[in-house]
Amino acid sequence: MLTIRLARIGKKNKPLYRVVISEKQKDLYGDSLEILGSYNPHSKELKIDSEKTKYWLSRGAGMSPTVNNLLIEKKIIEGKKVKASKGKKEKDTKAEAKPAEAPKTAAPAAKA
Repeated sequence: MLTIRLARIGKKNKPLYRVVISEKQKDLYGDSLEILGSYNPHSKELKIDSEKTKYWLSRGAGMSPTVNNLLIEKKIIEGKKVKASKGKKEKDTKAEAKPAEAPKTAAPAAKA
């Protein structure tokens, strides 16, 4: 399946990204079918050929969540943003979510 995604280029601690289309299983840093544009995360600048991008999307290409959000932000495509990063794993909240213990039942009444 073809996918539009970001391939990292640039120096250490100064990333720049290319927006490329390639096979999903293929190595990002090898050959790609086409370079559609570039993205600079420092200045939030996205340079992309919107006609080529729309062409590939019409052919059934998929997108990574990050590329999807960038294209929606630049109003190249319409839709809803998706959660792009998984984030940190949540700690076990079992101790916090533990239900309160049921109150102990009163001892049976003494016989009079």
